[in-house]
Amino acid sequence: MRTDPFREFDRLTQQLLGTATRPVFMPLDAWRDGDVFRAEFDLPGIDPSTIDLDVERNVLTVKAERPVVETTSEQIAAERPRGVFSRQLILGDNLDLDRIEAGYTHGVLQVKIPIAEKAKPRKIEITTGAGSDQKEIAA
Repeated sequence: MRTDPFREFDRLTQQLLGTATRPVFMPLDAWRDGDVFRAEFDLPGIDPSTIDLDVERNVLTVKAERPVVETTSEQIAAERPRGVFSRQLILGDNLDLDRIEAGYTHGVLQVKIPIAEKAKPRKIEITTGAGSDQKEIAA
């Protein structure tokens, strides 16, 4: 009986990164750009009609699918993940979830969420003694 020294390594890699039929993660970049929160998800080769973007309460969920290719040909390599991808982001209360915009270009899903007006910094006027109810103290 032959042993494969890489068998345990392959098993651990599949648990962490998934398999071709069960991908685990969707790469993401997120940042604040002025008054907008931006997030970009890498989804190369995904048909845009399979992308589903939902927001419920403060959770943004992105789902996409790259279908499994059924073929009778001999497959030489299968390294591109296939199946359903899913990622959730918990969003803060300072975002305007009613005005989310999304676009898909060159394999990247771009999501823009404006910062809510209530979360933007604002100046507060300070009044001085003129017209106040303070009494003058005589010395």
